[in-house]
Amino acid sequence: MFTSAENEVVLSDDHFWVTFRGQTFGTFEYQWSNDLYGLEFYYQGQKFAEVCSDEEFFADLKPFGLPLCVCQVAALTVGSIVEGVRIGSCTDQRVVQLIRMLAEFGLDRFQIRELKLP
Repeated sequence: MFTSAENEVVLSDDHFWVTFRGQTFGTFEYQWSNDLYGLEFYYQGQKFAEVCSDEEFFADLKPFGLPLCVCQVAALTVGSIVEGVRIGSCTDQRVVQLIRMLAEFGLDRFQIRELKLP
């Protein structure tokens, strides 16, 4: 689908992928919940996270057997998406926030790339 760096997050509209040691994991997707009050996150079509309110968030990637580093990067990516949607940030602002969060958690070896699909 696309060539990837050794460690990166590829963002595309409502999808993202995490590449770790040259292996790409995804597709991670998100969409509004049916009631339009929260966001739901999917890994390869299976729901793994849901934001129900400002105080309630659920996430579990354990059933997918992903490497811990991929789970950490995916969780930070989800967090930056949720925060960005909540405060109305543009994509560039979300990317800046994600870069900051990855650095804060010692994951700054991951590059961020946007992919524009037709």
